[in-house]
Amino acid sequence: MKNQEVRVRFAPSPTGPLHIGGVRTALYNFLFARKHRGTLILRIEDTDQNRYVKGAEEYILEALNWCGINFDEDIQKGGPSGPYRQSERKDSYRQYAEILVDKGYAYYAFDTPEELEIMREKGKGKEIHLSQYGPFTRLNMKNSLTLSSDEVKQRLFAEPFVIRIKIPENEKIHVKDLIRGDVVVLSASLDDKVLFKSDGWPTYHLANIVDDHLMGITHVIRGEEWLPSAPLHVLLYRYLGWEETMPEFAHLPLLLKPDGNGKLSKRDGDRLGFPVFPLQWTDPETKDVSSGYRESGYLPDAFINMLAFLGWNPGTEQEIFSMDELIHQFSLERVGKHGSKFDPEKAKWYNHQYLVNKPEKELVGLLRKELDKRNLNFADSYLASIIHLIKDRSNFLPDLWNNSWFFFTPPKKFDEQVIQKVWNPASVVSNLIKSFLEEAAKVTDWDHDPVYSLIQDFIVKNNVKMEMLMNPLRLILVGNNKGPSIIEIATILGKEVFLKRIEQGLELLPI
Repeated sequence: MKNQEVRVRFAPSPTGPLHIGGVRTALYNFLFARKHRGTLILRIEDTDQNRYVKGAEEYILEALNWCGINFDEDIQKGGPSGPYRQSERKDSYRQYAEILVDKGYAYYAFDTPEELEIMREKGKGKEIHLSQYGPFTRLNMKNSLTLSSDEVKQRLFAEPFVIRIKIPENEKIHVKDLIRGDVVVLSASLDDKVLFKSDGWPTYHLANIVDDHLMGITHVIRGEEWLPSAPLHVLLYRYLGWEETMPEFAHLPLLLKPDGNGKLSKRDGDRLGFPVFPLQWTDPETKDVSSGYRESGYLPDAFINMLAFLGWNPGTEQEIFSMDELIHQFSLERVGKHGSKFDPEKAKWYNHQYLVNKPEKELVGLLRKELDKRNLNFADSYLASIIHLIKDRSNFLPDLWNNSWFFFTPPKKFDEQVIQKVWNPASVVSNLIKSFLEEAAKVTDWDHDPVYSLIQDFIVKNNVKMEMLMNPLRLILVGNNKGPSIIEIATILGKEVFLKRIEQGLELLPI
């Protein structure tokens, strides 16, 4: 590591919702910065105005805030290297593109879209470098390398143009990567990328390099999809005279689909049965809604713990880490080179672990929020007794309500399949439940053991199997055949409510 203060950045583009792969990149930058007591910058890269999506920037900020990833410098806090939105730095990029032209490392190109398409068509079916704008085709095109200086000057004032980098014809370009080692790329495989567009905007490649240099970025930690662009970026640092201060690179492995076949993309959201976005996203044009981890009931610390392990491991058997522990243990040396398969069941497991290990007081507060939505009010002690009973059955925050609603309100509807199975013949079952109701009313000490004895004695006295009583009771109390034991439900509800629930059920179910 260079002997200087660590400065890293997360630089998303507001072209849609933030993918969990992007969140992981932000997380690794965060952990690296905090581990080395450095600075973390959030920079919004919005130079591609054609792909800008309304609401995406706000979504990114909200998502990162929910995850607990905070920044030292960003578009809200400001900082010494601002502005932190590239559109607000637009006027500063042209000069660097012109410097490259003056040095002979870039050139003006005046080709029309039709001329570019003709070039590509001619190269089809041949070697790749013959179908792209680069060292082997540029001298056949309309640019400042093939036109006279006078004609170039005239065209600069009269025609649209772009500025392209001039890729060397035959060079081995070395990219030193902290995860992958020395990556060597032949320049012949690269094309002369556009650095400055005809609309006056820089491309990602130029703006990215200029901003990283001006912001003093020491380490560029980003996804593997940017590795093919790294040789171009190395050249830009060299050509601009910034090679000595060029940041170190670390390209993170891809997040893969659960079956390992291909990158986990934004389009995979919901189609595969789990979210790929941290928060729910509504497309501003189509109004299509994609699910998010927050709205699905994930806890942010569980989500972060799960993401940390998609590409990194601590080298131990420990799987549950607080953010402070992640910061202490994290290192790029323990980030793998190969893609990491996303496991939705493991994500569920992480959330369950965090949920069940939350302090009871917090869980009571979370359950109370669900009650508040429904204008229900019960004592904390009552909620605590329910939490103790259901938390092991719960994986997500909505499960706290879904697994306990019948403690707060009697069922109004009953599962028809369960009715057919356990409430038949109706007259016999209803008479049995009425008899049980009479016996239950006689119990004075309403607690676990007396209720247990009540049930056992009733079964023996009436010569019935346990399920003949318990299954209909569960149907009455819960509306289906799920939930904790009847004894636990009875003791928590209390005698008065328990008996009333049975009476209400008898009125609603067939006799």
